[in-house]
Amino acid sequence: MQRAETKPRWGTRQTSDGRRLRWWVEALTILTFYLIYSIVRNANKGTTSVAFEHARQLIDWQRSLGINHEEVFQSWAMHSRPFIVAMNYVYGSLHFIVTAGAIIYLFRSHPDTYPRWRNTLACTTGFALVGFMLWPLMPPRLLPTVSMDYDFVDTLSKYPTFWSFDSGALHKISNQYAAMHSLHFAWSLFCAFSLAPRVRNRWCRYALTAYPALTLVAIVVTANHYVLDAAGGALIFGLGYLAGTAITRLRAPGPQPA
Repeated sequence: MQRAETKPRWGTRQTSDGRRLRWWVEALTILTFYLIYSIVRNANKGTTSVAFEHARQLIDWQRSLGINHEEVFQSWAMHSRPFIVAMNYVYGSLHFIVTAGAIIYLFRSHPDTYPRWRNTLACTTGFALVGFMLWPLMPPRLLPTVSMDYDFVDTLSKYPTFWSFDSGALHKISNQYAAMHSLHFAWSLFCAFSLAPRVRNRWCRYALTAYPALTLVAIVVTANHYVLDAAGGALIFGLGYLAGTAITRLRAPGPQPA
């Protein structure tokens, strides 16, 4: 007599190949990974002189490409205080909220594809960490105005937000020179590519498709990244997707007996 198939318990999801995903294991794994990432990221800040020299090099590259317009974009945006404050929240808060929401949604609604996208996010973040360690980069908001002839505004410090890099504790522990690659932009691509093909609501798909563009605007007008940082973020997302897919295939169980 064939045994009745049992349903997964609350908080678990079962993939079509028989694997069970437990929410607390996934949450603990993700939190541990992010804690290790944060410790390593903030412990490898690089020197101010090296980060400044890299900023000069990157600005020269952007000039040669004709895309060195971050200061112009910010000056336009500064005419609207509500817009700048909104971009502060996009940069400082939406980055985490949407990414966490994507992970939860994939776990609950698409367990078959969840492992691949979870691995993609982990690999993308790992590649960004390597970039922060090997190539510290001074963001536009920290450029010395005298020697560089720039006048960027640190909008997170100037306008009210939940937090600021210039607050005492955060300023001491945060890696101020982790600008290349832009993890904000890489994570926004992760959210768009993982969710847009799977959500049913048409307006949600439109919003997710536009989300990377919104993130690009936010990281530039808040003077936290250069345009090439976003290009770097797209690169590590692509590499993260390839690596995450390969890892998922390697860890997938073989054919199950009937």
